[in-house]
Amino acid sequence: MNRVRANLHADEVHRAGITGKGVTAAVLDTGICMHPDYADRIVEFRDFVNGRDSPCYDDASHGSHVSGILAGSGRSSRGRYRGIAPGCSLIHLKVLDRYGQGNMGDILEAIDWVVQNRRRYGIRILNLSAGTPKKENDYGAQQLVRYVEWAWDAGLVVVVAAGNNGPTPMSVTVPGNSKKIITVGASDLFRGRVLQERANYSGCGPTGECVCKPELVAPGTDIVSCSSHWMRGQYYSVKSGTSMAAPAVAGAVALLLEREPHMTNVEVKMRLKEAAVDLGYPQNRQGWGMPDLRRLVLGEEDAGHGPAR
Repeated sequence: MNRVRANLHADEVHRAGITGKGVTAAVLDTGICMHPDYADRIVEFRDFVNGRDSPCYDDASHGSHVSGILAGSGRSSRGRYRGIAPGCSLIHLKVLDRYGQGNMGDILEAIDWVVQNRRRYGIRILNLSAGTPKKENDYGAQQLVRYVEWAWDAGLVVVVAAGNNGPTPMSVTVPGNSKKIITVGASDLFRGRVLQERANYSGCGPTGECVCKPELVAPGTDIVSCSSHWMRGQYYSVKSGTSMAAPAVAGAVALLLEREPHMTNVEVKMRLKEAAVDLGYPQNRQGWGMPDLRRLVLGEEDAGHGPAR
């Protein structure tokens, strides 16, 4: 079973018929392949890096992996590696190259595209599993924060990764330092079957403006999800990082918005806070904790008490 799904208790929500259907999420990443687990739900693809007016592609496999965590159906694994919101529709904007590097101008242009086209495509969620370690007073960093906050003010639920430069204080990457958007760290402290190797990489707060970050955490270590090499028989791959944690929360938002489509992004953020389970880490490491989807979507008040599985 997909560990992300198990930790967030997504299976119970799926059994209730909630899959994120009718909700569209925009993913800004390295691209997306036509993987069988979500190909029929890719609404639009735009290439801001190479300017290709061509079918979907992903020359780094990172964006395909992120998209599978958010919205993969698990079709190629008979449901074993299903994503959090397997009915959610996807728009992918390629803003990172084959090495996972990006140009600030491309990212800003892509965010602008999402805001301008949000009503046309019914976009409710923007997921950005990338960030920059630039200082908060750097002009480019300030611009990136301004743009994600503009997207938030336009009504989008903006979910970003906390970055992998932790666990020292003030290690959350930009734009995860924004006080408006939802920043997600990795919940894992160890990796592998033998719990000996520490996986304590997740970016931690506070920010330079003393804002407590991240808001939430989700599994991010050794995560199995969709691979862009599926046509060669490699349907899934394993990756680690807060890049993997962010789409899990974006998927949780998609489930909630299917159930309650009239919620504002502020209401979504507050519901996530109410449904979070305290993992016992310092606040600047875990924020509110890890979402329990039974509480978030199904309203089971007694769910989530006790240690996370």
